[in-house]
Amino acid sequence: MDMEAFELNAEKRTAKGRAENRRLRRNGRVPAIIYGGNGEPVMLTLEHNDLDHHLDNEAFFSHIIKIHVDGGSTEEVVLRDLQRHPAKPFIEHADFLRIVAGEALRMSVPLHFVGEEECPGVADEDGVVQHNMNDIEIECLPRNLPEYIEVDCSKLHLHDSVHLSELVLPEGVQIVELMGDEEDQTDRTVVSVQVPRAAIELEAEEEAEAEAAAAEEAEAEDAEDGESEGDEADDASGEDEDK
Repeated sequence: MDMEAFELNAEKRTAKGRAENRRLRRNGRVPAIIYGGNGEPVMLTLEHNDLDHHLDNEAFFSHIIKIHVDGGSTEEVVLRDLQRHPAKPFIEHADFLRIVAGEALRMSVPLHFVGEEECPGVADEDGVVQHNMNDIEIECLPRNLPEYIEVDCSKLHLHDSVHLSELVLPEGVQIVELMGDEEDQTDRTVVSVQVPRAAIELEAEEEAEAEAAAAEEAEAEDAEDGESEGDEADDASGEDEDK
C-alpha cells in the first residue's frame, strides 16, 4: 500500500481575527494552524487553490503531509480539521496536527470495499451490499499510517456480514473501538449483504394487500351470517304469528 507524498508551501502569519482572515481569503489564501507534538502552535496561510487541489485526493485526509514554511522550516503533520464555507466552494480554515516519530497517533482512515460484484450474495442470490461504515478510527505510529483499510466482500453470502474484528489490518495498526477491555469494545458491523429494499417493500405491500383482502372477506362472511340469522328470526316470528 504505497503512499503518495503530499507537500504544501506556507507562509507564517502574525495577525489574527475575522477581519484579517477575510482579507486573506480575498487574496486567495487560507488561514491555517499547526499544533500538538513537541512544538508551539504555528499560525500559517496556504494558497487556496493548491490546498483545494490536494483535497481532491482521498489519501490527503489520512496521510503525513510536509508543510514547508517560509524561512526554511518543514513540519510533518496530518490534517485534523477542515472548515468550508456553508454555501460556496471555498475553504475557510485548516487545522493540522504535528506528528512526532515514535509517538502513536489516532486518525480516521477510509475503507475500500473490494469483491462486491462477484460475492455469492450479489452474483447468485440477488442481494445488495450495504455499507454500515465508510471509515474507521485507528491508532498507530506515524510510519505505519495506512492510506486506507481494505474490506474483502468476495465471499459474502446473503445475510453475511463483516465486523471490525474481521478486518485485516497492516502491521502496527489497531482499531480504536477494539482497544481496551473487552467490555469496552464495540465490534460493529462494517458491511453486509441484504435483500434489496425494493424487494422488502414489495413483500410488505403484498402482505398488507393479503391482510386487507382477508379482512374484507371476513367482514363479508360476518355480514352474510348476520343476514342468515335475521332471515331465521323472521321465519320464526312468522310461525308464531300463524299459531
